[in-house]
Amino acid sequence: MVGFFISKTPWTRFGRLMPWIMVSTPFAIISYFLIWFVPDISTGQVMWYLVFYCAFQTLVTCFHVPYSALTMFISREQSERDSATAYRMTVEVLGTVLGTAIQGQIVGKVDTPCIQSPFFFSLTNSSVAMEELNMTHDTESLTDTRNAYMIAAGVIVGLYVLCALILVLGVKERRESSELQSDEPVSFLQGLKLVMNHGPYIKLIAGFLFTSLAFMLLEGNFALFCTYTLGFRNEFQNILLAIMLSATLTIPLWQWFLTRFGKKTAVYVGISSAIPFLITVVLVDSNLFVTYVVAVAAGVSVAAAFLLPWSMLPDVVDDFKLQHPSSHGHEAIFFSFYVFFTKFTAGVSLGISTLSLDFAGYQTRGCSQPDQVNFTLKMLVSAVPVGLILLSLLLFKLYPIDEEKRRKNKKALQDLREESNSSSESDNTELASIV
Repeated sequence: MVGFFISKTPWTRFGRLMPWIMVSTPFAIISYFLIWFVPDISTGQVMWYLVFYCAFQTLVTCFHVPYSALTMFISREQSERDSATAYRMTVEVLGTVLGTAIQGQIVGKVDTPCIQSPFFFSLTNSSVAMEELNMTHDTESLTDTRNAYMIAAGVIVGLYVLCALILVLGVKERRESSELQSDEPVSFLQGLKLVMNHGPYIKLIAGFLFTSLAFMLLEGNFALFCTYTLGFRNEFQNILLAIMLSATLTIPLWQWFLTRFGKKTAVYVGISSAIPFLITVVLVDSNLFVTYVVAVAAGVSVAAAFLLPWSMLPDVVDDFKLQHPSSHGHEAIFFSFYVFFTKFTAGVSLGISTLSLDFAGYQTRGCSQPDQVNFTLKMLVSAVPVGLILLSLLLFKLYPIDEEKRRKNKKALQDLREESNSSSESDNTELASIV
């Protein structure tokens, strides 16, 4: 919906995309801060968090869709857009590193002891377990934890504002000459049908869906896997940082690789490189050094999963423009579905993880977990992601835009623009002669 509304937004002196970013930012930071605030109310806390969490996700969509679509409005050259995508994804992963470090280090300093009571582990009902947890929770520790979350939220809100200001003041949208012409209005369903009937886009987004789900499951459960299955309770924050730092540093490597060998080859090599390490981490006995090696290797593959699908999307948009030369302004719809599936896979990953662990008997804040939970965690960080990665590689195999096709599309788009410009100049000359 946001993508469609953006495509119908008139151009302003700030552009078409920037107003969405400027308006959504102040409301997003307020809602984000209130997510981590504990209201002094006896009832209605669930509704409080539901409202502000949904509001924050909606406002982030209003930021992320135009932010992603900006790639198509800062240059016409494929190489420049690929380079911009590489820089964007590098900074996005760096932002994830900062978020992990800030949230993890500030909140992690608060001592939250685990519970070893045999009675606690004999409980089979997770809601009963939570009641017992709340009864035994130290009040002073709870206050310190609340304050730590608030401090972390304040720091992240400050970074949000700073980055939004840099984006708004430092990036200028370029308006395509073809978009200066008035287009026939397109309804939401017509725009959706046009986009979703484009074969290369469907194949790319399907591969992107399963790749994202694989790495969401890995990232979402790796902390629990390190804490309980491997026994590195005090190290998991550093292990997560190792993954994200590795991803940040290797995105430029993948940018060079896709330039040298092509995007499809980079997808096969980059995403599949995680498979042997995901298998190793569950087969080898608990070893901190091996875990860090696996974390760094997983980061290399995470970088490829972050960069490559987003780098391939502008090529799909170019291919769509060639097949529908008279239809303009659908870039935001293409990018909005990418954002949608990112959020969708995050939700599916959370649902799979929560239900699986609850079914296995996971106990919150337990010092150890039943064997069924450890087995479930191994499945969630190894077997399931490996299967999803293999499925995504099969779908990427069906993706039709290779390097030769990209070069042909680039040449055809240049010819189309030259023809459009010459036609516009001819019309202006004819109008001047009539006057």
